[in-house]
Amino acid sequence: MMVPHTVRIAALVLGTTAFYGYVGQLVPQKEVQPPQEILIRTDLTTADMVTVGRTIMDTKGLCFTCHTIGKSGVLRFPDLDGVDARAQTRVPGLTDVEYFAQSIYDPAAYIVPGFNPGMPVINKPPIGLTDQEILCVIAYLQTLGGTPTVTLQTKHHYNSGAAAAPAGAPPASPPKGSQLRPVVLQPAVAHLASAVAAAKAEGGAER
Repeated sequence: MMVPHTVRIAALVLGTTAFYGYVGQLVPQKEVQPPQEILIRTDLTTADMVTVGRTIMDTKGLCFTCHTIGKSGVLRFPDLDGVDARAQTRVPGLTDVEYFAQSIYDPAAYIVPGFNPGMPVINKPPIGLTDQEILCVIAYLQTLGGTPTVTLQTKHHYNSGAAAAPAGAPPASPPKGSQLRPVVLQPAVAHLASAVAAAKAEGGAER
């Protein structure tokens, strides 16, 4: 008895689908959820910030996607074990807090010898940590070889400067009560203005 060609194809498709469906069930399934926002209370102590900072590094910050703690050998990015001790002298003129802030806000400013650039700017999308979250991360990093000192009021180069005006933005209006400078005409402009005024005066006299 000859089985029709279409029936054989249908049976093959069903068999293949059933096989891969069965294999798929054998693979452990893990549901991935977007990281939950972490509430940064205004009354966090430095010790609280350390705990929050580690949580941020594990979740929203995605820090341990590339960094490690206590590993050696061929690494993608520098290992963080004892990093605070190194941060205090890594770049001349920078404290550990300033060094960590620079590494997070401007990671290309200094590249640890032996490694290639590639760390994203953490305070911008897609990660987008806030200034307060970054301070918590710095608090945790200080525990790796040092003593945490930062608070939510700690200022550094990247969170205390005045915001720059966007490119192409119109100049700000002078505040009320400010004294405006008189406009000084350039010679060519002054000559043109005088000629226009004279012409108007002459026309008025003819009338």
